[in-house]
Amino acid sequence: MRRPLLPAWTATLTWKAAVFITVMCCALAALLGVLVHVSVAGQTVKDSRDKALGRLDEVSRLYESGEPLPRFAGVDPDGLPGSLRALALRGDRGTMVTEYQGRPTMWAAGPADGRALAVRVDYTTSAATIDGLDRSILGSSVLAIGATLLVGAFAVTRITRRLHLTAQVARRISAGDLDARVNDPRTEDPSRPQDEVATVSGALDTMASSLQRKLQTEQRFTADVAHELRTPLTGLSAAAELLPEGRPSELVRDRVRAMRGLTEDLLEISRLDAGTETVDLAVHELGPLAERVVRGSGTTTEVRIVRGATVETDKRRLERVLGNLVANAHRHGLPPVVLSVDGPVVTVRDHGSGYPEYLLAAGPQRFRTESGGKGHGLGLTIAAGQAEVIGAELVFANAPDGGAVARLTLPEYVPLADPEAGADPAATEGPGAEGRGAKGPGATGR
Repeated sequence: MRRPLLPAWTATLTWKAAVFITVMCCALAALLGVLVHVSVAGQTVKDSRDKALGRLDEVSRLYESGEPLPRFAGVDPDGLPGSLRALALRGDRGTMVTEYQGRPTMWAAGPADGRALAVRVDYTTSAATIDGLDRSILGSSVLAIGATLLVGAFAVTRITRRLHLTAQVARRISAGDLDARVNDPRTEDPSRPQDEVATVSGALDTMASSLQRKLQTEQRFTADVAHELRTPLTGLSAAAELLPEGRPSELVRDRVRAMRGLTEDLLEISRLDAGTETVDLAVHELGPLAERVVRGSGTTTEVRIVRGATVETDKRRLERVLGNLVANAHRHGLPPVVLSVDGPVVTVRDHGSGYPEYLLAAGPQRFRTESGGKGHGLGLTIAAGQAEVIGAELVFANAPDGGAVARLTLPEYVPLADPEAGADPAATEGPGAEGRGAKGPGATGR
């Protein structure tokens, strides 16, 4: 049988701590309540029993001397419990608490000439004392549980709040904000005692600082190498143009172009890593823009415009993203390659073996490819980086029937409503207007 699913909030540390504190307080209150009840009730019953037996001794002396018995005593009186009567007939003495005329009564009985001589003592006050004690125990236990629960919840909430802050900072770091830190005051002041949360926070800050230094070192290295390569490559490209025509010169020019392209890609990645890119937003029709990208790629890519859309984006960066996706589909996939525009969503699909598992799990990685050595893994990395800059969502997946699918979702442009669109035409018509909705003298409508 399947276990029922519990609400998500029941898995929180605050909820678990509250349940634990409540259970422990209830158990402790119940234990102390039982101990106090047993102790006080036992003492109260003992006092009432001693009082009843003392009266039984006095009544026995009166009975033996033949004097009249008081009204609370008698021989085989009505209301005497049968078990207590039987005990007295056997020659023993005993006490018992029962109801007599609707009131709690303590009975004491003993033998008297083959009959039962009994006395009764009003037990109402003692019973009320025990009931009042039970109510006091219950009330004080509820108050104690409530106060303990509030204090415990406050203490646990302070801890969970620090844990949530640590988790939030960790998510910011994973999202690319390498400057995010917890900065727990307990870790900044060595003289203050550190708890486990402060230890975790300090470890996260240390890890973030180390990661930031390594990434910045890699970014500077990539940028410096790319910049240093541009100068010799420029000279090498100019020298290659001076070579006589022939197969060797074509090979040299081709390799120089490849190296220049790789250098430009590295420079672009270094700029994306630095996070200093700015966008030049403008409104564009997505369908015609995608068609121009395909024509400029020089590839046999089929374009399908399912539904046009207007987007506000950086044209140059969007063309870079689409161009890289189309080039990657032709380089690593198999034809036919199809680019589809369905509203603000652009899909590029090929019919090859699909994206590798590492790319689907963690996204594109630079200088990693599983396509026989073709490419450097920079095209999709740049596409993902540029998509993030223009605020688009780029998702990589594999089609069920085979082939890689890259889906780019752009923010659709929504024009502002015309403040005069809903105005009353009669109110906007001027003198001499000849058409409905005309706004000035002599204006004519369609």
